[in-house]
Amino acid sequence: MIAKNDNDNMIVSLDVGTSKVTALIGEILPDGDINIIGVGVTPARGMDKGGVNDLNLVVQSIQRAVNEAELMADCNVSTVYLNISGRHVACQNEDGMVPINDAEVTQDDVDSVIHAAKSVPIAQERRILHVLPQEFVIDSQESIKSPVGMSGVRMEARVHMITCANDMARNIVKAVERCDLKVETLVFSALASSHAALTEDERELGVALVDMGAGTIDISIFSGGVLRHTAVIPVAGNQVTNDIANIFRTPLSHAEEIKVQYACALRQMVSMEDNIDVPSVGGRPARSMSRHTLAEVVEPRYQELFELIRDEIYGSGLEEQIAAGVVLTGGTAKMEGAVEFAEEVFQMPVRLGTPIGTRGLSDYVNDPEYATSVGLLRFGQIMLNEQQEERQRSQKPHWGQWFQRLQSWFRGEF
Repeated sequence: MIAKNDNDNMIVSLDVGTSKVTALIGEILPDGDINIIGVGVTPARGMDKGGVNDLNLVVQSIQRAVNEAELMADCNVSTVYLNISGRHVACQNEDGMVPINDAEVTQDDVDSVIHAAKSVPIAQERRILHVLPQEFVIDSQESIKSPVGMSGVRMEARVHMITCANDMARNIVKAVERCDLKVETLVFSALASSHAALTEDERELGVALVDMGAGTIDISIFSGGVLRHTAVIPVAGNQVTNDIANIFRTPLSHAEEIKVQYACALRQMVSMEDNIDVPSVGGRPARSMSRHTLAEVVEPRYQELFELIRDEIYGSGLEEQIAAGVVLTGGTAKMEGAVEFAEEVFQMPVRLGTPIGTRGLSDYVNDPEYATSVGLLRFGQIMLNEQQEERQRSQKPHWGQWFQRLQSWFRGEF
């Protein structure tokens, strides 16, 4: 990361959504928290359901958001962690098996068994986004989380693979590169959000993270501390805005404002007496309308969205394994009554997920809308830690081999 002080602990996230682009600049503190020093948010133009439909407009939106964050943090950004979503994202669970070379499992064995698991043929037009180990089996011992150092003859791994369409990934990366930025890694949106909004206990007990954006709903289901299922539903908050615009005959920009300020997902939570002004089109005068009528328009759409989410959770076969219930993130989840309505539909506990463990400009980002952005910073932090460990590992064997050679030389084993 090129900053004014060449700071290695700095991470930049770029959340390119359907309705807005968010750039965050954070530095990793010694205690592991993230200090947010720059925030840039601009309306997204040229995006639809997580995909690019006008490259130039997307480039402009990204440039504005990054410039805003750079100005606030007083630094230059060169590398970003970028999210990806859309109906083209898919998941599959795969198995791999390798013999254990030495008497006990080394990190190299773990790497090769994961490589074996992900070596399944995938279509040419797709690329692998993530390969996440779920559990390992050594001989007949199952459900091993960390196999390094254990003894055995053969090892199996079960991994969760997330793939996406190559073209979609290429287009979003191209938009970022046109802003003279390098994409460090592409991260599935709901996986990023899970790093920001979920606690360790929830992952262990079993939880569904549902990121409700403007164009897509991204789902990731955890149980036993690992990711078991991911999915994207290509309808979300924009449908609600369109309903309001069509039924109340008001421009989309006004429909969005009305939705954010006055809408409620459950009609029984709204008084019959509350009225709002609805702007008209074509210079006609604004009309007064009851908030209850607005809730009557919004409720059926939220019911439909929640039923789609419920069907996805039940379709994964994991509904019995998510004792911690559902955590909702994203702007569409913030509506009044959404959590209560979701509990009714899902028949399980639901909470609103806000980013955990941020400092600095945390007032800006302490909101379900920023779960993906903060999660991308967390993802970057994990990757930096892994790279440091990798460097340390690659230095160790060199000395180990030299020492073994020295020992054998002394023993006369040439």
